Amino acid sequence: MRSARASAPPEASTTDVGAITLLLGGARSGKSALAVELGRRHPGAVTFLATCPPLDGELGARITRHRAERPDWPTIEEPCDLAGALRSTGDDLVLVDCLTLWVNNLIHRGDTDDAVEVVAAEAAEVGAARPGPTVVISNEVGMGVHPETQLGRRYRDLLGRVNQIWASRADTTLLLVAGRAVRLEDPWKVL
Repeated sequence: MRSARASAPPEASTTDVGAITLLLGGARSGKSALAVELGRRHPGAVTFLATCPPLDGELGARITRHRAERPDWPTIEEPCDLAGALRSTGDDLVLVDCLTLWVNNLIHRGDTDDAVEVVAAEAAEVGAARPGPTVVISNEVGMGVHPETQLGRRYRDLLGRVNQIWASRADTTLLLVAGRAVRLEDPWKVL
């Protein structure tokens, strides 16, 4: 019987990623595993930029598990100032995990939607201008059930706009499903 886990990545040398690689998908789609593998294959230094504060015991346990699953890379824990954190990383490959929780943190802080979009655009510009590559993870939350609450709808819509901002700056955008990827292209380039 085959394991339900994704097949092992093919043995390969380094993988060349552009200035920004955006990995989108649902929960357990393989985004983080791919990001970590890209980091492992990078010939230079790697920094992990975590946006998730341990808000409760379950989340704290999840963070601990994720740390154990990745190499011992330096980690920056920054829940809100993504642009500032990216500016501090030099030419390392930076893995940003994730925009999903970053948007949540900004909403929880009381930022307006317009303010979130402004800082998302600033952070994406910083990511694109860095001397090293930036791999960014985010969830695609707009494919599920219509949120029942106003806050849920606001979050879904805002995260969708933030994902679009980052995708517009990304050299590569992949949608991951079941550990497999589909390259997403600018619709105006394929029409």
